[in-house]
Amino acid sequence: MKIKTSLSAFLFSDKMSLGFLGLLGALAILAPLLNVVVPESSPFHLSSYVVGLVGKYLCYAILAVAVDLIWGFCGILSLGHAVFFSLGGYAMGMYLMRQIGSRGVYGHPVLPDFMVFLNWSELPWFWYGFDRFWFAMIMVALVPATLAGVFGWLAFRSRVTGVYFSIMTQALSYALLLAFFRNDMGFGGNNGFTDFKDLLGFDLQSDATRSALLVASAGVLGVTYCACRMIVGSRAGRVIRSIRDAESRTRFLGYRVETYKLWLFVFSAVVAGVAGALYVPQVGIINPSEFEPINSIEVVIWVLVGGRGTLYGAAIGAVLVNYGKTLLTTQLPEVWLYVLGTIFICVTIFLPRGLAGLLKPGSKTSK
Repeated sequence: MKIKTSLSAFLFSDKMSLGFLGLLGALAILAPLLNVVVPESSPFHLSSYVVGLVGKYLCYAILAVAVDLIWGFCGILSLGHAVFFSLGGYAMGMYLMRQIGSRGVYGHPVLPDFMVFLNWSELPWFWYGFDRFWFAMIMVALVPATLAGVFGWLAFRSRVTGVYFSIMTQALSYALLLAFFRNDMGFGGNNGFTDFKDLLGFDLQSDATRSALLVASAGVLGVTYCACRMIVGSRAGRVIRSIRDAESRTRFLGYRVETYKLWLFVFSAVVAGVAGALYVPQVGIINPSEFEPINSIEVVIWVLVGGRGTLYGAAIGAVLVNYGKTLLTTQLPEVWLYVLGTIFICVTIFLPRGLAGLLKPGSKTSK
C-alpha cells in the first residue's frame, strides 16, 4: 500500500506539472496574439500595459521558484534573495544603458547620463564589456553565482543554519542597499538606471518587443520549473530533502551536507539573477530599492501562500499576491501592508500547505 500511495502521489504531482506548463504555454501563445494581432477596437485586445504587467509577474514567479527550491526542499530560508535578483537586473541595466549611446539627455556616445551629470571623465573598468549582449548575459549569471558561492561557502562551512542564516542574508541585502545608494559606486546612486531605448536593436516601447519579453519570461519560467523538478526528483534531490528533515543524521551517514547546500544555493541565486535580468527591460527601471529587505520577505510570503515545496505553488502564489498588490496599491496604497500581513497570518493558520494544499489529495496514507 505504501508503494501504491507513493506512485499515486507522483502521478498527481506530474499531472500538476503538466497543467502548470500547459498554462504557461497557452499564455505565451495567446498574450502576443491578443496584443499584436487583435485590433485595439476589439474587446479581446490585450493592452501593452497588461502585457508588461503579466511579464513582470512571470519574473516574480521565477524568483519565487528559486526561493522555493532552497526553502521548500532543503530548508534554507533566505531573506536576501532580492540581492541576486537585483544584481541580475543591474547587469542587464548596464547593457541597456550602454545601448543608449548618444541618444541620452547629454548626448555622450559612451558615458551614461548619470556619469556625465556627476562629471565623470571616463567609463569605470567594471563597465567594460557591457556593450555586448553575450558578456552581459554571462555577468547576469556569474555575479549572483560568485556572491552566493562566497557567502554560502562561509556560512555553510561554519554550519550557520536556521534563523541565524536568515538574519545574515537579510544583513547582506541591507548592506548592498546602502552600497548601491552611493553615487561613487558607479551604478547611478539613488536613481539607478532608466530611460532604456532598445534591446538587441528592438524598441522596448513597441508592442512586439513587450510581447516577446513576455514569451521569453514564460519560457524561462517553464525551463526553470523543469530544471528544479529534475533536481528534486533525482538522487541528489532525495539527499537534499533529507538535509531539510534531518541535517545531522544526513551528515552522520557520510554525505557532505555543506556541498549539497552550497551548489543548490548557487543555482538558486543564478535563477534569481536571470529573473532580474528579464524584469528590468519590462519595467524600464532598476534602482537600489530592489535590494530592500522587505522585498525578500515578500518573496517568502509568495511561496508560503502558493504552497511551499511544490514549485508550481510558489509561482502561482507570486502571481496572485502581486496581482492583489496591483489592485490595492492603485486604490488604497496605504492598506496594502496590512492586507499582506493578514494574508500571511491567515495562510499560516488555516492553509499551512498553501493554496497548492487545496489541490492535493488527502494527507492520510495507508500503512
